Amino acid sequence: MLFTVRFMRRQDIPQVTEIDREAFPNEWPPTNFARELVNKLAYYVVAYETQQADPKPANKPALEGGTSGFLNRLQNLFSRRQTPQDTSSEKEPQILGYAGMWIMADEAHITSIASNKNQRHQGIGEGLLICLIEMAMKYQARIVTLEVRVSNQTAQNLYYKFGFDNLGNRKGYYLDNKEDAVIMSTEYIGSPSFREKFTQVKKAFLQKWGTFKNEVSIN
Repeated sequence: MLFTVRFMRRQDIPQVTEIDREAFPNEWPPTNFARELVNKLAYYVVAYETQQADPKPANKPALEGGTSGFLNRLQNLFSRRQTPQDTSSEKEPQILGYAGMWIMADEAHITSIASNKNQRHQGIGEGLLICLIEMAMKYQARIVTLEVRVSNQTAQNLYYKFGFDNLGNRKGYYLDNKEDAVIMSTEYIGSPSFREKFTQVKKAFLQKWGTFKNEVSIN
């Protein structure tokens, strides 16, 4: 499957909300995506299915700084997300998955990664995770952190593969059932050891799933 990753827009909210509710039915409070899109600390991206002949997108404002690493290899993955006031007359494509992250000082905190229930096990979540880590590198975060339910071993295994470590549990973190969260964090993402491991994991991902299109760019 060929898919494109871009920053979330206002018109994506209904589909993203549906994916979010299906993936996290007991999450409370639910994510307010409209508010997140204007949150200067938050970065949300979506993946949607595309065809090889997908038309070239319109130019959008670019992020500050130069390209590097995975962003450069995948033909400039990100541009500055559009604001909730953006509109489009075109039919909206099917959103396959979304991911969100807050960048605060030198820490990038992943808030959520989810894919459409009918499109799972096709590399979408892993591709989105790669993009978030590359964005954290772009903004010179030192570490990437997250919380995950103790019962979600599948997600934990994915994070372990990308070099996250288990730092312990946060008791009663999830309000719906008081389930504990596993606190996970990378080492310094600028270190040679992390970058070498990350490069190997990306290479394996691309060999298995192929590349994906980049609709936006960084100049």
